[in-house]
Amino acid sequence: MSITVNAEVREVRGKGASRRLRKEEKVPSIVYGGSKAPLMISLNIHEITHLLENEDTFTSVLDLVVDKSKESVVIKDLQRLPGKNSITHVDFLRIDEKHALITTTPLHFLGIEDNEALRIGNMLNQFVVSIEITCLPKDLPHGIDVDISGLELGDHLTLTDLVLPEGVVITSLQHEDVEAHDQTICSVTEPKLIIEEEEVEDTIDSELDEEGDAEGAEDAEGAKDSKDGDTEE
Repeated sequence: MSITVNAEVREVRGKGASRRLRKEEKVPSIVYGGSKAPLMISLNIHEITHLLENEDTFTSVLDLVVDKSKESVVIKDLQRLPGKNSITHVDFLRIDEKHALITTTPLHFLGIEDNEALRIGNMLNQFVVSIEITCLPKDLPHGIDVDISGLELGDHLTLTDLVLPEGVVITSLQHEDVEAHDQTICSVTEPKLIIEEEEVEDTIDSELDEEGDAEGAEDAEGAKDSKDGDTEE
């Protein structure tokens, strides 16, 4: 099922114009790429916010409808208001069905509940949550599945361990030196021993208290000696 994004052409640009658009509950946006010139557009804030609640919107070829024309695009960049979820700008990239595109897709870690090593208390460390891929628009996946159900303590997976859909390649692994770019994406390790750290802190505090008591005793003894010396005189 295709995802449609409705837009309007905007004639004005600049910070002031963008602020006015946002007050009208519209999002200033742009579509570029291909043989056509960039086109300044605006989106309905409620419609695009609703569409982006679906993760597939980020990894799908979208039908961008501007007035009566329709173009195939993907989301290239998205800006949000710092500290909030409000969308402030969207970049769309025109795509050609016959030409490969470069985009980012998420990793979906599966089998966590079935992993015995994790069930007994070990940790899954996720170092990579998305990867850059190259593929034709028709082969664009909504994500890459990573099965970790069989990983044992000390095991790890790298980019070359991923099972990719047909027609999809990982951009970083297209270099001649594949090993140098074969990044670790996850591993299973023992949990951090926080208790031991607390014990070390308790030991240090105890030693400091003992030193304080010793210094106090020395001061008291020194005061007593001084008093005794004054009495003798």
